[in-house]
Amino acid sequence: MSDRPAALPVPPPVEDGRRRRGEDNRAKIIAAMLELIYSGEVAPGAELVAQRADVGLRTVFRHFQDMESLYREMSVVIARGLQIGAETPFRSSDWRERVVELIERRSWAFEKVGPFLRASAAFRHRSKFLDADYANFARALRLILKRQVPADVARDQLKMEALDLLLSFETWSRLRREQGLSSRRARQVLEATVRRLVE
Repeated sequence: MSDRPAALPVPPPVEDGRRRRGEDNRAKIIAAMLELIYSGEVAPGAELVAQRADVGLRTVFRHFQDMESLYREMSVVIARGLQIGAETPFRSSDWRERVVELIERRSWAFEKVGPFLRASAAFRHRSKFLDADYANFARALRLILKRQVPADVARDQLKMEALDLLLSFETWSRLRREQGLSSRRARQVLEATVRRLVE
């Protein structure tokens, strides 16, 4: 048996601990921002975010130079969540039924991201990133729709514009908020309208 004393565990470098704390704080700040938006705060300020995240105001600005960069991070988090719905195979082989299925998928997605989209709209007029991000979001929705319809329908500009409008976030938001419909009722209205249009 060796008389050499057992080696003591080497403590992790201080820098690793700082980096871990920094990552934890960043995650807390993003989570706090999302919580505030989903609770109805359309444009929460840095002070409110810091309070909800239980961090100092300087910590918020250390991780995010301005509120726009925080919206950038949230956009990535939300996009990851929506990717799951986008990759789910369609149940129907008929293109008309697949378009109707899109209503079901989008109603779920819009309910999830609606508060974020409404909050970002408050800053969109002064943020090139948010404006471009929303334009990309709308283009992606249109492309998904276009992939589900036959070529002759895709070339029918009036029909495509009408479908794109009916399946947009703006239409969903109007039905839910201004017209006060439940999620289920709003979906029924859209399904009935889209069926008449495609049939």
